[in-house]
Amino acid sequence: MPEAPEVPLLSLRGIVKIYGEGEARVRALDGVDLDVAAGELIAITGPSGSGKSTVMSILGLLDVPTTGTYEMEGVPVQELSANVLAVLRNTRFGFVFQQFNLLARTSALDNVAMPLVYAGVGARERARRSTAALARVGLAGREDARPNQLSGGQQQRVAIARAIVNDPEILLADEPTGNLDSKMGAGIMELIRALNADKGITVLMVTHDAACAAYAPRQVEFRDGAIVGGRVAAPPSAGVAA
Repeated sequence: MPEAPEVPLLSLRGIVKIYGEGEARVRALDGVDLDVAAGELIAITGPSGSGKSTVMSILGLLDVPTTGTYEMEGVPVQELSANVLAVLRNTRFGFVFQQFNLLARTSALDNVAMPLVYAGVGARERARRSTAALARVGLAGREDARPNQLSGGQQQRVAIARAIVNDPEILLADEPTGNLDSKMGAGIMELIRALNADKGITVLMVTHDAACAAYAPRQVEFRDGAIVGGRVAAPPSAGVAA
């Protein structure tokens, strides 16, 4: 008998997202179909307002579609309770944003530990795991530094450490290099690629930067709320670190 097809890690079918009513009605997504296999590194590209960030919010369980279905490993997300969705967000997903969203008066270690606080992890284990996450992103020894004592690239590394401290399966990065110069941005992209290659984390990254998108073997292009293209591209050779 033929083998059954592998179930995608994430699957969107006919996703429509509408904001507002009447003249203010905006169709942010217009019938999006997308499958994501475990271990992929995908760049989601397109102009501003094309629906990139909206689809990321739905994938990350931060928003819900107006119509359509979203399945995780074949399980319809719409059938899950709010409590289950909250647990999934904190355990299976990590989030990285253009704005680093670090607590200004808080050390790098304590910024990284925040998801573990919400998960009820004890203080000693929080410190151990947060220290290891900072080391993983190249910031060993900077545990006590506050954000204003770190460069932009280092602050984004702290944000990435916070995103991976719970050992998520999926990393969602929305314009992760948008506030960085090209050198720092290349370092962040090398780090994201290493997390995908070495730890097997599935990565979906929104970017308008072609140089960043080139790090992803698969690219999906959005325009006017729909997928209009995609391609497979060979990643660049190793770049400089921030």
